Amino acid sequence: MAGNDGSCGRKGSITHVIFDMDGLLLDTEKFYTEVQEIILARYNKTFDWSLKAKMMGKKAIEAARVFVEETGISDSLTAEDFLVEREEMLQNMFPTSDLMPGASRLIHHLHENGIPICVATGTHTRHFDLKTQRHSELFSLMHHIVRGDDPEVKQGKPSPDIFLAGANRFEGGPVDSQRILVFEDAPSGVLAAKNAGMSVVMVPDARLDSSYHQVADQVLTSLLDFNPADWGLPPFKNASTKLD
Repeated sequence: MAGNDGSCGRKGSITHVIFDMDGLLLDTEKFYTEVQEIILARYNKTFDWSLKAKMMGKKAIEAARVFVEETGISDSLTAEDFLVEREEMLQNMFPTSDLMPGASRLIHHLHENGIPICVATGTHTRHFDLKTQRHSELFSLMHHIVRGDDPEVKQGKPSPDIFLAGANRFEGGPVDSQRILVFEDAPSGVLAAKNAGMSVVMVPDARLDSSYHQVADQVLTSLLDFNPADWGLPPFKNASTKLD
């Protein structure tokens, strides 16, 4: 799925890369979906992708408010109580998180070619540690990591706070937003990157309505489909590097 390809306008100007984490580098979104389906089943309601699209990428309490209000269960379950209940189930799931296809290949390629990279995730530190515990080597390649409970992140996505914080912390930062390429899967994250003045490659779940694709500069089915040369970044050396 080649999407909106606005890369030619910025080709050669990209020097730094920022990655979202959930649903982009780590296959964690399925855990949130599973838990939310279990909770809603008690109220004889179903969880659908239009609701998930509104929740993805937001801070936990903001996503929780969307969840209880949009599903009409706010009289029975508060956003705070929903988070407590969800937390107990997620604690057991997060340590099993797998990498998304192409994540390891791309991160290693950029690192080996001297492209500064970081992660900007709405996930709080306690969840970050659980989600990444099997992948510490890969995340150690990041120059820095900005999490949702960072004091510099006043507002969650789609506000640009987290990406601007990421830009500020690169060596010699702040880095000019026009020189940064962001990878995102969530509509709110794509908007946050654009609000920060950055270019963004979207790698959405196939179930996400395609109307959300329009804001992104490029839309891909998988990180395996990313061609660094499209953005003036060092190309993959040979076919073998195309395997994750």
